Amino acid sequence: MISRTQSDRLFGEALKYIPGGVNSPVRAFRAVGGQPFFVNKAKGARVWDVDGNEYVDYVGSWGPPILGHAHPAIIRAVQEAAENGTSFGIPNPFEVTMAKLICSWVPSVQKVRMCNSGTEAAMSAIRLARGFTKRDKIIKFDGCYHGHADSLLVKAGSGALTFGNPDSAGVPAAFTQHTIVLPFNHPQAVQAAFAANRDQIAGIIVEPVPGNAGLYLPKPGYLELLRELTHAVGALLIFDEVMTGFRLAKGGAQERFGITPDLSCFGKVIGGGLPVGAFGGRAEIMDCLAPLGPVYQAGTLSGNPVAMAAGIAALETLAAGAAYAELEQLGASLEAGMKQAAKSAGVPVQFNRCGSMFCTYFTSEPVYNLADAMKSDRERFKRFFHGMLGEGIYLAPSQFEAGFLSTAHSEADIETTVCAAAKVMKS
Repeated sequence: MISRTQSDRLFGEALKYIPGGVNSPVRAFRAVGGQPFFVNKAKGARVWDVDGNEYVDYVGSWGPPILGHAHPAIIRAVQEAAENGTSFGIPNPFEVTMAKLICSWVPSVQKVRMCNSGTEAAMSAIRLARGFTKRDKIIKFDGCYHGHADSLLVKAGSGALTFGNPDSAGVPAAFTQHTIVLPFNHPQAVQAAFAANRDQIAGIIVEPVPGNAGLYLPKPGYLELLRELTHAVGALLIFDEVMTGFRLAKGGAQERFGITPDLSCFGKVIGGGLPVGAFGGRAEIMDCLAPLGPVYQAGTLSGNPVAMAAGIAALETLAAGAAYAELEQLGASLEAGMKQAAKSAGVPVQFNRCGSMFCTYFTSEPVYNLADAMKSDRERFKRFFHGMLGEGIYLAPSQFEAGFLSTAHSEADIETTVCAAAKVMKS
């Protein structure tokens, strides 16, 4: 039996001073029951809680540490940058280096603007799309989470799904009246929306591989259709690559699937574990931003030198090795093992994977969108989650979140995980 005495004590304290005891809802374990544990150390592919328990970590801070926790090159970059100051509010050389790296890795991005979170990146990209096209309506897809900006918090994924309340209180209906929500992987729905809203749609924002309702992949031709429809009517295609950017490939999901969006949103990996966001795209669109154009966006900590240094170290380390091939192999091993474990246990499972991102759904039916994901057996997932946690494997505490691999994971970690899954599924 794993002891979490110190975690329980800290959570009790946190409940007195922090709403729900957590600073982001999904951390509260409400979707799986029980109480969260508190971490005081992370290294490589592992985290250690305050009681000294060790876990193989597949949450990975929800995506940033693609090289594993506390990678030496990133820690060194952070230390060196911090020696010269942690924030300036003045342009610094790291910003230019990061911008050049993003533009060179992602061909669709000719100019990029740094910000502080994925939420801020998506919010700003939407404003820019509306300002550039002089149209109001935006299409998003149910289960796709683009942060907690008012106009996008409609049938969202991530924590909103976890709590069964995707439309947040405090968001006036007027704020979402220009947001059109459609099912993912349904071409006819998108075609019908464009037909019914001629010359009104500023753009489509989409996670090219949705990772906030678990994980499901675009069907062949679907992303191509979104590109064709937006191009035909002068609307913009916005890829939210906060999760997938620099993770599914050097150039993100757009490289993996061969699609060129007009705007892209980034985060996670480019911060090396520190808070960061970015959005970029064609120069003519980006030049509509202030101070060149009429679309306003700003941020005191945007381009923060410590975050930029960490992100540069992460990207340069990725570029120096065979990280993406390694991640693909690890992902394939995990997928094969988990499917075999489920088969041996006689448990219906859909194991969806794209590169180093994955999700285990307890259902016998394929999962292509939110409606499919909602058919999964959440009670079985709860038992699976706690069973795996008891075996020292930390998965996301919600059926509706993706898992992440890092280059710090090993084939031995995968084997340990698969063996644990086989044991838990049979119990």
